[in-house]
Amino acid sequence: TMTETVKIINGDSAAGPVATIVNGSAALNGHAAKTKNGSTILEVMHEPPDGGTRAWLVMVGAFLCNGVLFGIINSFSVIYLSLQKLLHDQGDTEASSKAALVGSLTIGTTFMLSPVSGILTDKIGLRMTTLIGGVLTCSGMLLSSFFTNNVSALYFTYGIMFGLGAALAYTPSLAILGHYFKKYLGLVNGVVTAGSSVCTAIMPLALDKLVQLTGLATTFRVLSVISSFVIFCALLYKPLQPPPPPPKVKPGRSRVNTLLRSLINFDNWKKRKYIIWALSIPIALFGYFVPYVHMGKFVKDSFPGEEENLPVMCIGITSGLGRLLFGFIADLPRVNRVLLQQMSFILIGTLTMCLPATGSFPLLLFIALAMGLFDGCFISLLGPIAYDLCGPRGATQAIGFLLGLCSIPLTVGPPIAGKLYDHTGSYKLPFILAGIPPLFGASTMFFIRCVKDTPASPETVLKDPTHQPLAQNAWDCEHQAEPRNGKLNGHIREDRRATLASSESLTAAIN
Repeated sequence: TMTETVKIINGDSAAGPVATIVNGSAALNGHAAKTKNGSTILEVMHEPPDGGTRAWLVMVGAFLCNGVLFGIINSFSVIYLSLQKLLHDQGDTEASSKAALVGSLTIGTTFMLSPVSGILTDKIGLRMTTLIGGVLTCSGMLLSSFFTNNVSALYFTYGIMFGLGAALAYTPSLAILGHYFKKYLGLVNGVVTAGSSVCTAIMPLALDKLVQLTGLATTFRVLSVISSFVIFCALLYKPLQPPPPPPKVKPGRSRVNTLLRSLINFDNWKKRKYIIWALSIPIALFGYFVPYVHMGKFVKDSFPGEEENLPVMCIGITSGLGRLLFGFIADLPRVNRVLLQQMSFILIGTLTMCLPATGSFPLLLFIALAMGLFDGCFISLLGPIAYDLCGPRGATQAIGFLLGLCSIPLTVGPPIAGKLYDHTGSYKLPFILAGIPPLFGASTMFFIRCVKDTPASPETVLKDPTHQPLAQNAWDCEHQAEPRNGKLNGHIREDRRATLASSESLTAAIN
């Protein structure tokens, strides 16, 4: 028979342990699911199917969504050159900085507003949030085609509108995967995040030809059509898990407090493992993005005459391969995903610090290939680790708030490295310092193994001999509770408790 995990909600309280429906009956830690006032609300939590037509269609939709959004964002260098030329021809003395700000607003808005995407997803659903994001990206690009000569308007249409749409669509594309996959969650995340690598390799060349043949306005219209794919992807996102229940209302709380709790999943911030992880990742990213931005100038200074964009292309290619490879490895039994991500940061930091010591261009390309491989490892594990630490209910906001925290170091790190280069005239100090944050961030992640999150405490309920045993939380274990002395007799082993999801418990489930 098919087992479904359910949540018991007591009248005015959303808190409560997990129960299971077996053969149409409900049980809570071995007893009948019954609340203090006699009323019971059951929220069905489906076990991820790990396959099937819709599951694979969801994966393809998320792949396209990631590819379209980050293919466009990462190809801004093509738009930048055309926009900078237009502004320069108009006599604008700040053409370069103004053109660059359009792209900076896009990537900054995408990450900074990701927490908004997580909150909206919990309130209006994965499908509707992605749909709104698709409409914003499509309309933002279409409006941009009418303002190619007005950079101030592009700040809003291309930078903010498209960036907000990308933020609303990106977080659900990772969160929906946990609804359909558990055993293959790491591999599927690797495939989906590889979409950005594939499209980043294709779109710059295509956009360059398109701009040359048709101009910037027509290019924006074509990008608007491509962005509309996100809308169709949203139609595939049928969530299998119910939204988080409303927060427990306690007397004495202010309206602001109550409003915040209705918007933000504070349960995530009670999980010490998630807090450590969510703070360690941004720390590591202070130096992570520096080589991507400054690699071209470093090649021009250190290896004149060599192709300055080739190392970044190597990083992009192996990053896509790394996402597939480490996504597969992350699903293997006894693999600790957090430890795997720590390893990637340690190697990224070490390789970044080795860049100034490279004496030949082939060696630089080898380092770039290795960096891309472990970059793919880091990115492909974001979604699975969020599910491990926060479970299916908290994963959406966990991902959204993490991306929001990452927006600051991703934006601040490269300019600081640029200022150091301006003062020293060399990339030796910037690259050495850029390698330190990934090493430090990986070190702080070791504290995840030193803390424990408090499991949810069960409520007192009446016993009912007609109900079946409780299976543990679907994200902790697939094994059902065993009856005492081999017989049900109306009782279930009372030491069975639903626990919070963790990387260790998910590994046990895979086994």
